[in-house]
Amino acid sequence: MLLKTKLILPVLALTALILLASQRSADQSLPDDRVALGKLLFFEKALSLDSTISCASCHLPDFAFADTSAFSFGVGGRLGLRNTPSIMNVNARDLMFYDGRAASIEDQVHFPVEDPNEMNVGFDEVVRRLNADPFYTNSFMKLYGSKPDRANLAAAVAAFERSLETANTPFDDYMSDKAESLNASAIRGRDIFLSDRARCFDCHFGPDFTGDEFKNIGLYDGKLWNDAGRFNITKDSSDLGKFKVPGLRNVGVTGPYMHNGRFRTLEEVIDFYSDPYRVVAKPINIDSTLQKPLNLSAEEKADLLSFLLSLTDRRFLNR
Repeated sequence: MLLKTKLILPVLALTALILLASQRSADQSLPDDRVALGKLLFFEKALSLDSTISCASCHLPDFAFADTSAFSFGVGGRLGLRNTPSIMNVNARDLMFYDGRAASIEDQVHFPVEDPNEMNVGFDEVVRRLNADPFYTNSFMKLYGSKPDRANLAAAVAAFERSLETANTPFDDYMSDKAESLNASAIRGRDIFLSDRARCFDCHFGPDFTGDEFKNIGLYDGKLWNDAGRFNITKDSSDLGKFKVPGLRNVGVTGPYMHNGRFRTLEEVIDFYSDPYRVVAKPINIDSTLQKPLNLSAEEKADLLSFLLSLTDRRFLNR
């Protein structure tokens, strides 16, 4: 079995290099900057074991770089363990992933590459593949002054991800004194969002509508709902069932929602927040802001939905 494995890996590596080279025309010019290089790497399938998937296979550009399935497919058809989040508007984020296991955008790059359920290849192997390709070697020499290595590979991908900021939304126009940008329903929804009753703003605040905190919203009971989230990293019992609060920009196109993709639509999400106990009867460690059901009316739910949809960047409005 060991001999067979040793034979398979070089074959896969050779196949990856052939596919990598064939994806580019012979006269393709080198990228002009680090963001452009990072974009190439983000779409580069040679970052997976058998060159079948790239970062963009799960982070779909048309859907604000999120996925449309509850769980994404990795190498060999394996399913990931959590929903794929959007990677837009992450420039100000810290502690990446739902459980905060990565300390920076650069640090998060290697996790999906090495995850057996995702791209399933050693990060050093990816570096070796890039060094064996003259296009990437020359690109890194031009932009970083050195050949591809773990640090500059992560830096390049992070540079692209940091560039994916959005602020061209009806809400942003409204906040720039263009009152006509939001309809009456969205304005009422904003009032609900900011109210002491709903307290949405307690967790979703700031320019990107996240305080980068970890919260337990009631989707953990230690039984059927058994993903312990942040606890798996800290081993602190107070973190049981806590997940990083996502930003809400472009939330209208990033469904399904929650760490497990439990809700396919924003309407389902709003229904859940109106009464979390309808989904998980006895949640463990639920945040105090959610312990009392809101019991939103149908009109209030519709207004809140209108407000959330106003956070969609115009590049996605006609998707």
